[in-house]
Amino acid sequence: MKQRKTQIKPLDIIVLLLLIGAGVYVFYRIKIGLNYKWHWSAMPQYLFRYDEESGKWVANFLILGLFTTLRLSIWGTILATFFGTVMGLCRVSPSLFLRLVSRGYVEFIRNSPPLVLIFLFYFFIGDQIIPALGVDAFIRARSESTQAILSFLFAPPELFSSFFSALLTVSLFEGAYITEIVRAGIQSIEKGQWEASRALGLSRWQQMRYVILPQAVQRILPPLAGQFISLIKDSSIVSVISIQELTFQATELMAATYYTIEIWTMVAGLYLILTLSCSLLAERLEIRMARSR
Repeated sequence: MKQRKTQIKPLDIIVLLLLIGAGVYVFYRIKIGLNYKWHWSAMPQYLFRYDEESGKWVANFLILGLFTTLRLSIWGTILATFFGTVMGLCRVSPSLFLRLVSRGYVEFIRNSPPLVLIFLFYFFIGDQIIPALGVDAFIRARSESTQAILSFLFAPPELFSSFFSALLTVSLFEGAYITEIVRAGIQSIEKGQWEASRALGLSRWQQMRYVILPQAVQRILPPLAGQFISLIKDSSIVSVISIQELTFQATELMAATYYTIEIWTMVAGLYLILTLSCSLLAERLEIRMARSR
């Protein structure tokens, strides 16, 4: 199928010129009328700094916070997908008990403020459950190389409890929305697909695995991509329990330097890079799945 060529019309040019003019005017008013001294030249040093001991450029505050946000987002996406898929299957299960459990989970999470959930999990799991299980002591007893690997994948040993609490909260919160996406995707499959697969002698698990889920995945991919992007943005809320992710690092840096607008503009740009990359990746995956059909 041939792709249609993009045609630029006079109205498009006029709108583009108006937008450029508006942008120039806003920049001029900010430059002239705003009583604020800009410090953009100081921003690169908060991304990377030169380490005199090693003689190399190393990550600084904002990039370190970005790495923590990446860890939280990647693991949160994996766990949220797991929780959402399991609970989504329970939502359409013939078992009344499983339907009630999954419905209760969704209603509790969706009707609870995420900030309240953050503190609930932090003080209950981080302060009570994890120490009682001896997880912190177990991690500190490992070798330096093992601790280095765990720090790279998750968080330093002294911050592991807080990181795990934040990860579990974000995963459960986003998993509730993924549950409804999975449920809606499964229920959108035509009834004839169930009847035809049942007529072939397939069990319910085989129906779900070989017939229903492959079709449902293609339908739920766009809303899932949006939920993953939302997870990246929602991860900033864990800064309230001192998880050293991007928002927390920016807050600390702003308090030390008072470069308010520059820091938050750069943070917004870093979040935009993460979310836009995820959006483009999901778009390419959609195109690939559409071609395979």
